[in-house]
Amino acid sequence: MSKKEAVLQSLNNMCENTLMETLEIKYVDVGEDFLVATMPVNSRVHQPDGILNGGATMALAESVGSPTSMLAIDTERYSVRGIEFSANHLRSVKSGLITATGKIIHKGKTIHLVEIKVEDERGRVISLCKLTNYILKK
Repeated sequence: MSKKEAVLQSLNNMCENTLMETLEIKYVDVGEDFLVATMPVNSRVHQPDGILNGGATMALAESVGSPTSMLAIDTERYSVRGIEFSANHLRSVKSGLITATGKIIHKGKTIHLVEIKVEDERGRVISLCKLTNYILKK
């Protein structure tokens, strides 16, 4: 198993019995400076008018943003805590698979700023999110 496959397996294993498992969020790609996860859009994550609930979109983005910082630190010595989150929802989605890609755009000693783009199956940005993570000593 490659290092990349091992990291993805480890991340997906952490999702058992969590909100990520409930929402069927799967980590699908990882690299030096990014993390990618997917989530199916269906009635489970719809708001009453039949489109993707913004809160579900934000849950996907948060589920990418925090681990993006985790991958950039020594998790034996430090923990990650999200302290501020913002999302601009730009288009609606009724069905399909959405993809969230997180990248650290500022990596300080104690603060990371992570940008998360959430896209539909056609590659159109449906939400642009930012997560500020606090890196704290264990």
